[in-house]
Amino acid sequence: MSHSFLPAQYKHPYEIDPKYGKSAVYFCMEYAIDNAFKIYSGGLGYLAGSHMRSAGTLRQNLLGIGILWTYGYYNQTRSEDGNMAVQYQKRNYPFLEDHNIKFLIRVYGAPVWVKAYFLRPETFGTAPMFFLSTDIDENDEESRTITRRLYDSNGFTRIAQYIVLGKGGARLLDELGVEPEVFHLNEAHAIAAAFHQLSKNGCNVEEVRRRFVFTTHTPEEAGNEKMDINQMNNFSFFDGLSLDQVRRVIGLSEGDNTFNYTLAALRLSRIANGVSELHGEVSRQMWKDYDNICPITSITNAQNQAYWQDQELAEAFRARDKAAFGTRKKALKKQLFRMVGEQTGHVFDTDCLTIVWARRFAAYKRPDLITENTTCFERMLQRTNRPVQMIWAGKPYPTDYKAIEIFDKLNKLGNKYARCATIVGYELSLSRLLKNGSDLWLNNPIVTREASGTSGMSAAMNGSVSISTNDGWIREFERDGENCFIIPEAKAGLTPEARDRSDRDNFYDILERRILPLYYNDRDGWYDIVFRAMEDIYPQFDADRMADEYYVKMYN
Repeated sequence: MSHSFLPAQYKHPYEIDPKYGKSAVYFCMEYAIDNAFKIYSGGLGYLAGSHMRSAGTLRQNLLGIGILWTYGYYNQTRSEDGNMAVQYQKRNYPFLEDHNIKFLIRVYGAPVWVKAYFLRPETFGTAPMFFLSTDIDENDEESRTITRRLYDSNGFTRIAQYIVLGKGGARLLDELGVEPEVFHLNEAHAIAAAFHQLSKNGCNVEEVRRRFVFTTHTPEEAGNEKMDINQMNNFSFFDGLSLDQVRRVIGLSEGDNTFNYTLAALRLSRIANGVSELHGEVSRQMWKDYDNICPITSITNAQNQAYWQDQELAEAFRARDKAAFGTRKKALKKQLFRMVGEQTGHVFDTDCLTIVWARRFAAYKRPDLITENTTCFERMLQRTNRPVQMIWAGKPYPTDYKAIEIFDKLNKLGNKYARCATIVGYELSLSRLLKNGSDLWLNNPIVTREASGTSGMSAAMNGSVSISTNDGWIREFERDGENCFIIPEAKAGLTPEARDRSDRDNFYDILERRILPLYYNDRDGWYDIVFRAMEDIYPQFDADRMADEYYVKMYN
């Protein structure tokens, strides 16, 4: 029989399923668990939150470790002129338990107090979790700022944050008196945990590799964070190991001072994974010229259906009752459109085909792609027969001025066109409204740039049909015209402008020729696609499958 590896007051509230008996700790910078708990920014957090819920449902012997961000990521609001504004707000979470767990770690040579707060699994239906904070009275002001803002724009503060997550998380396990069999790094932010273990075990690399597994979410080499190794050493990142020892264990040649977080994780883990089949291939290709890296497999990201799916839609789908489904969908559209009206003053129509583009707001995801052909865009929004409504939402990184500029540009389109709107505050509750209330979920990243992308999964769970470029998870799901619509891949070797034009033209062609006639003239045929998507999304793209696969392919 398998038992919880945690001390009595923190142990799992369920009998561990022997299949998942191996003790594992999951480190992640952000978790989107509940709208009340604002410690996440985007897809990485949504994915980790779904993972923690499924780990609880499956009765896994897993512990989650994250950071208690005092100000969260940021509140996305509007300034007086209607443009996007960034607001930081201090948070208080009475549901977190304070068991007076405190310990010291070194950051930049100085002692810093870290306090751990416990999230009881019953609160949100997750595995047990701990959240670390330095924003406590025992620390000076500078140390307190480390855990205030998720992904702080100051690069040095971020190094300190990674130390708190990695080294602090590993020290928490020492305080609890537990030695988990598996350390799972969800992204390389927590790699300091490996150096803490090396420091503890006399620099036994094989022992660390035996216990560490690593998930990478970054599909291009340039996107992997790098730092000067001497600078990191000054920050006490390596927990007392000498620079010579560090260079040796991460395979850094003489004269090269670049510490690449992902490469270090690949060299200090037993196995790694990309987050879709395509991303696994891209990652193997990307790192193939580097020696001593672990094998890279793939486990496709997923979302927790029990959390995301509207129960009335699910019942109508199970009964294959298209009339009941349509009635519920209309009610959900009404809820979404109330929010659109409150924010923008636009009154949307529940009988109108509604397209949504909503996810983390980044330039490679091309939020403004379909607007770049003004003629087609205007025609789409001003049609009298077969009308179309368009909504954008998403939070750019607060100092990504290019992405904010795109957001504000789209926002201004609402002044010109009554049938489009850009809304702020893209968090779990708004994400749910958009997925429940949309008919068509637009996803158009540059192909191979999206490691997985999961927003379309929870959209499909709620009867919103994807129209997507063929990137990330959707390649494993798509049956074009049967459960989604795929924008054909642009020819290789095109300029970025020509590639964008090809994708945009194909989007409008599919919309005009295939989607609008179906939605307006053959509602029965439209619901066939909706139901097929709901059929195909489960169980393959449910987080229970993903959490199971981590045990099968990575931990065991």
